[in-house]
Amino acid sequence: MRAGPTILAGGDRPPRFGFLAASKPVQCTFVTWDRYHRYIGDCRRADGASVAAWMVEHGQALDWPRYSHGTYAEKQATAEASKVGIWVGKFQSPWDWRTEHADGAAPSSQPLGISRQQVAQSYSCQPRRTCSQIGSCEEAQWYLSNCPWGRKLDRDGDGVACETLC
Repeated sequence: MRAGPTILAGGDRPPRFGFLAASKPVQCTFVTWDRYHRYIGDCRRADGASVAAWMVEHGQALDWPRYSHGTYAEKQATAEASKVGIWVGKFQSPWDWRTEHADGAAPSSQPLGISRQQVAQSYSCQPRRTCSQIGSCEEAQWYLSNCPWGRKLDRDGDGVACETLC
């Protein structure tokens, strides 16, 4: 089986983030926390231009209706129709992927061009993991401390996750 091409966001060249550099400073205002306790903010250039709007319009981000209430839907439709950024190939939104994989199963392979070592520090509570899917004590402890399902990694309740790793 042949692997598909590796596609940089934005097509065949890196995205042009000169948009941000053109107007310093960029200021972010807190909006809320998401269900994973991540910061949701509204970032704008000094001239008031929305960073999120620019990123969605150029296919570098998605309109997340849960938080934006569709604010960027039109820009996303334009980006998708123009086949820019993530829309240059087939793409599935993360929330749709999670719905299809609600059983907590991990994807069958790592994304193209990304090794396990490269993603080791970018832990995420989705998808849910078991000790056999975790590569280090540090990672196991992170899941224990940060994910709603993390306590399942500490079977004896002593505060140490995946004891075969720690």
